[in-house]
Amino acid sequence: MMTPKAFFKTLRLLSYCYCFTILSCASIAKDQKPVAEFIQEMRDKHRFNENDLTGLFNQVYIDDSIIKKISKPSESLPWYKYRKIFLTESRISAGVKFWRDHKETLAEVSGLTGVPSEVIVAIIGVETYYGKHTGSYRVIDALSTLAFNYPPRSRFFLSELENFLLLCREQAMEPTQPTGSYAGAMGIPQFMPSSYLEYAIDFNKDNVRDIWHNPGDAIASVGNYLAKHGWKKDETVAVKIGEPGQQKLNSFSFLKEDLSLIKSNAENPNISTPLLSTKKAKIIAFKQENGEELWAALNNFHVITRYNKSPLYAMAVYQLSLAISNFNSQSSFSSSYEKDHSYFVHPGGERVFKPANKNR
Repeated sequence: MMTPKAFFKTLRLLSYCYCFTILSCASIAKDQKPVAEFIQEMRDKHRFNENDLTGLFNQVYIDDSIIKKISKPSESLPWYKYRKIFLTESRISAGVKFWRDHKETLAEVSGLTGVPSEVIVAIIGVETYYGKHTGSYRVIDALSTLAFNYPPRSRFFLSELENFLLLCREQAMEPTQPTGSYAGAMGIPQFMPSSYLEYAIDFNKDNVRDIWHNPGDAIASVGNYLAKHGWKKDETVAVKIGEPGQQKLNSFSFLKEDLSLIKSNAENPNISTPLLSTKKAKIIAFKQENGEELWAALNNFHVITRYNKSPLYAMAVYQLSLAISNFNSQSSFSSSYEKDHSYFVHPGGERVFKPANKNR
């Protein structure tokens, strides 16, 4: 049995190893000239105390592992691999449970915003597995690393760092405490600081917009975000128009093509009559193992990409929302396509659409 003296000696050794690991891939932010310039800008622009900010950045670390992660996002995967991350039985079942646990809040928010409950649930499911995985990086470390050490997007993350400090001041939060993703996204819905300031909602009226611990605030914030970005109630999200191996479609600008032009092109797949009543869409090819699957992505699909610009992300949210709504048997989607299709599971775990059993 280990003696107390041996135990604490071992603990000190482990602590030294941990500190060495951190320091081997991180450096203190204050040692960089752009940090000093940023502090001065925050002082002049927002009247922050320069000494307070200097003391804060003495505690901030630049983490090289964050640069590695943001350089290889999962959105770089082909669709048939990407979808398997999110379209799983466990995530669908957990989504049904989340919906049932918060059905009153979801119903109220859906009524106010026009965004279906299942879409809100699916976004939270994709982002954080319904609040279970909100990220372990200190937000200030993540944003500082990307603001000062990631030139491709330094302007964006400098702005987010600025907004993060503003929201900490507004909410009386200690800036070193909030944790989130490696990109600085926060809470159950993974809002960036600018999104928090603009779209976060205090749903339960306790004077705190708590997207970290309050599912009601998180649900209302997601609904508000999508509504403010142009979600149209009762409209279709996307329609499948071509199976792998059919004629490919290329060079379509996002939401810029008039579908009447597609109708007149005999080489393109047939498009259903309801879809032709929609003025604009983008035809997107999603890579399957045996070819490309073609979808017409409409306005609400574009709105989902305002949350994350990847079409893979938007399709994952959409298909997860369909799966959750069909398992929950409370679908609020209105299009004939979405009402008449559901998911089933092959023995190998692959989920595909099939006509829904209207007698169930």
